[in-house]
Amino acid sequence: MTPSDRLILALDHEDPKEAIHLVDRLSGRIKTFKVGSVLFTHAGPSLVREIQKRGGAVFLDLKFHDIPNTVAGAALQAARLGVQMLTLHTLGGREMMHKTAESVREAVLRERIPAPLLLGVTVLTSFDQAMLQETLSSPSSLEEMVVHLARLAHEEGMDGAVASPRELPLLRKDLPRSFRLVTPGIRLSSGNHQDQRRVADPRQAIAQGADYIVVGRPILESKNPIETVEAILREMESPG
Repeated sequence: MTPSDRLILALDHEDPKEAIHLVDRLSGRIKTFKVGSVLFTHAGPSLVREIQKRGGAVFLDLKFHDIPNTVAGAALQAARLGVQMLTLHTLGGREMMHKTAESVREAVLRERIPAPLLLGVTVLTSFDQAMLQETLSSPSSLEEMVVHLARLAHEEGMDGAVASPRELPLLRKDLPRSFRLVTPGIRLSSGNHQDQRRVADPRQAIAQGADYIVVGRPILESKNPIETVEAILREMESPG
């Protein structure tokens, strides 16, 4: 994959018009655009179709987490919408992930639709060790929890996992190379981390084994988004 294939822009806008304007402006340099819960709740499937009309691929990041049948049904509708990637939360458990992977793959064969990458969200990048223990009351370290959840996702037929840059070396050591790793929490070396606690710059993330990196605010808040994207792409080409 080229750097343009691996860079995903998080369209963290409330206004769908602004989001589409950004797609139009950057689509020659970025191929995949992430639509999260705020934007999707506002604009719905029509926004996904607008991005696709412009030649963009969509990463639908809604982190489905419910009983197995409900999540499987939601993921199936996303697959029918033609998204390239979609997320569900690994904390939904083995049965939820297995049911979803099985249902989507059966529908892909039956309906002859493109297969999306099914990605399991492990531990949000806004979490640190103290927050993990407070929330889950788990004796595991944050790194151990991420690896455990990603391993469950792999065992139950998921295509990849979403994890912070900090866990990438452990995940690459523990899981096969075909298991895709998608990494948010990407910040430029001179940028503000804001509410992200486990972060890295683009060069670090690629060097540590990310297949895809998700970048939002460093591009969205840039005075010149095109220049920022080009700088990120150059950095991705020379990991080290």
